[in-house]
Amino acid sequence: MDIISIEAAVGRLDRFRPLDAAEQVTLADAVGRILAEDVAAPNPVPAHPSSAMDGYAVRAGDVAAGATLPVQGRSAAGRPLGEPLRRGHAVRIFTGAVLPDGADTVVMQEECRAHDGHVTLPAAIVAGTHCRPVGDDLARGAVVLRRGSRLRPQDVGVAASVGCSTLQVVRRLRVSVLATGDELRPPGEALPLGCVYDSNRHTINAAIRGLGAELIESSIVRDDRATVREAFVAAAARADLIVSTGGVSVGDEDHVRPVVEELGGLDFWRLPVKPGGPITVGQVGGVPFVGLPGNPVACLVTFWLIGRPLVLHLMGAEHAATPSFPVVADFSHRHRPGRREFLRGRLHLESGEPRVQVYRSSGSGMLSSLTWSDGLVEISEDQGDVAPGDTVRYIAYTALT
Repeated sequence: MDIISIEAAVGRLDRFRPLDAAEQVTLADAVGRILAEDVAAPNPVPAHPSSAMDGYAVRAGDVAAGATLPVQGRSAAGRPLGEPLRRGHAVRIFTGAVLPDGADTVVMQEECRAHDGHVTLPAAIVAGTHCRPVGDDLARGAVVLRRGSRLRPQDVGVAASVGCSTLQVVRRLRVSVLATGDELRPPGEALPLGCVYDSNRHTINAAIRGLGAELIESSIVRDDRATVREAFVAAAARADLIVSTGGVSVGDEDHVRPVVEELGGLDFWRLPVKPGGPITVGQVGGVPFVGLPGNPVACLVTFWLIGRPLVLHLMGAEHAATPSFPVVADFSHRHRPGRREFLRGRLHLESGEPRVQVYRSSGSGMLSSLTWSDGLVEISEDQGDVAPGDTVRYIAYTALT
C-alpha cells in the first residue's frame, strides 16, 4: 500500500458518509455542535431605528448649529418616547433606544450642554450620525448561519438575536476508543515493572469530547488477536466511528491492522510524517476506523492531522481545515527532506514580531512536551535544515480543538 501525503489522506476521508440524523437543542446546549440547517433572520435586526450613542435626537434639517432647544422627553432602551419628535425640539436618548419618528440625527451628549429642560447643540451637526437604521445589522431573510457550521459562542448569540430559542444540529457522533497493549494500566492502579499508565486513551477521549462527539466506550484491549477482533466486532455494532491507539505497526504483537483487514478493509496505512508514521484509516463492518500510533505525542498529533478532520466530516462540518501562519524561527533544527515534521513550539514576541522556540527534544514519547508548548511548528517535506531567522509555519493548539 502506497504512502500518501497528509493532504491526500484527508481528501480520502470524503468517501465516508456523514451522519444525516438531526436533533433540536436549546441555545444553552448548542455551542460546539454542527448546524443541520441554515438559520435565516425572520425579522430585520434592529427591527426599529435606534440610537448608537447616548445623546439628543433631533431633526438635522430643522435645527441650527449651536441652537438651544427645549427637551421634549426621553427615549431609553425598552422605553420609547411613544410620540413623534416635534419641530424645533430635541429628545434625550440613550444607546439602543428607539429613534422617535421625525428624528434623523443623534448628537452625542459630550458635545451638548443641558440646562433647565433645554439643550444647547454644538457648533457643527452632521445629519444621520449615530443612528442605526432598520436592518443595519441583518436584513429580513438574511442567512446568518450556514448548515455545517460548528457553532461558536458568537454563533449562538446571533441565533438568539434573530429570535431562535432552539437550533437543529447533527446528532452527536458515537465514538468507541480502544487502547491496545498488555503494558497499559489505568491511572490509579499499581504499576508493575514494564507497564505504563494509559495516557493515550484519556488524551483521545478528551480530544473527541472537545469536538462535540459522544464517547460511548473507552477500554484497554490486550495484545491478543482474538481479543482485539472481539473488541472491534463489538465496537462496530454500536459506534459511528472506531478509534484505536497502538498495535498498528508490523510487529508480532501488532494485531490491529490484520484484524481491520479481515473485518473490513484499509484505505491507507502510514503517512510520511514525524511524529506519526503508522496511522491506519479504513472501515470495520462498514464503520469508519482510524488507528493511531502508540507513542503519546504521535498519537495526539496524528489524531489532530487525520482523526480530527474525520470526526468533523462525519458530523457534517464544513471548513475543517487547519489554519497555520508564518512565524520566525528562534531555533536550529536538522531536517531531511521527504518527510513532514511537526515540532512542539512555544510563541513569544520580540520587538512586536512573533517568534517560536521548540522543545528540547523531538521524541514522540515525551507527552510533557505538549503541555510545555502552545502549538506545532510545521516543517514541510521539501524544506531542509532550519536556522534562526528562517520562516516556518505554525499551528496553534487552539485551532485544533
